[in-house]
Amino acid sequence: MDDSASLLGLADRMLWTTALVAAPPLLAALAIGLVVGVVQAATSVNEQTLTFVPKLAVVAVVLVLMGSSMMTITGDFAEEIFAQIAAMSRL
Repeated sequence: MDDSASLLGLADRMLWTTALVAAPPLLAALAIGLVVGVVQAATSVNEQTLTFVPKLAVVAVVLVLMGSSMMTITGDFAEEIFAQIAAMSRL
């Protein structure tokens, strides 16, 4: 019973970690897509690269700015997983 609770706790933490790491680039791409979509609707310009290039640039900037903290979150989670695996194997 304790192992299943521990595994469920790890799965819950894994989902939260994934959400925290994926949120900044996804939210930035969503915001830029919304702004570009409104501009395209207002000007009737339907160019595909007009949506792709700004999203790509903003996601790259977000990854440069937030990449360190995203890797720290991922690294801390990996350390926690390995520590719990080592603790389970001792039993």
